[in-house]
Amino acid sequence: MLSYQHGFHAGNRADVLKHAVLDLVLRGVANGPRPVLYVETHSGRGRYDLTGPQARKGGEADSGILALLKGDAPPGFGDWLSLVRERTEKDYPGSPALALARLPASARAILFERHPAEFKALTDNIGGDPRVLVRETDGYAGALKLAPRGHEQIVVLSDPSYETRRDIEALALWTPKALKRWPTGMVLLWLPLFRDGRESEFGELLAELGANLIAGARWPVKPSETSSLEGTAMVGFRVPEPVARASQAMARDLEALWAKQA
Repeated sequence: MLSYQHGFHAGNRADVLKHAVLDLVLRGVANGPRPVLYVETHSGRGRYDLTGPQARKGGEADSGILALLKGDAPPGFGDWLSLVRERTEKDYPGSPALALARLPASARAILFERHPAEFKALTDNIGGDPRVLVRETDGYAGALKLAPRGHEQIVVLSDPSYETRRDIEALALWTPKALKRWPTGMVLLWLPLFRDGRESEFGELLAELGANLIAGARWPVKPSETSSLEGTAMVGFRVPEPVARASQAMARDLEALWAKQA
């Protein structure tokens, strides 16, 4: 959808789990024996000012990353939080900036973003890095045209807006194609958990496709709240088992922390 801008939601509770798990995966592949090709189908603007008007309009970061920085964060979040603290609230690293911070000079990154304003911001924020190619086109179609060079380990993150049910349907169609296109690649999906459970059928499909990382966390929702979300999940294919187990532990710890804060 060309109306979605993640700046209004940057640093929220969904971002916390997504970025913490992604950071864990990236640190693992960065220390591996193979060069890395990192791909995002929906990149956003790469980095965000949590003190700016977009982020402050809904104040979603207050119960997300800002609460985690001020409180007692679960132990598994330490490395990622250290990076966020270094960047400060004015330069919160979205997934592209996080990837570039963790990946070595030998890595490549190809980032897709269709929204014109977000694409321009992404190019301004990230495009100067010599490892990066930024493309203003459909990320699903564009990513499937890519192939690793030589012995590259490809890591693909898909994080669509889920503004309509069609977004889930599109990802459900794309995921089997992605797994076939990159038979040894790591594929990561961010999945919102809705109050009406609309994602449940898609979740069953992901399990059938062989996802070995399913890390989800829900937060308490008051009856008066209007948000359709009640949780967040990261799903991964071909993720190293130690990383998958650590990610699932992080999700459990985060859910317990949110329950305690309610």
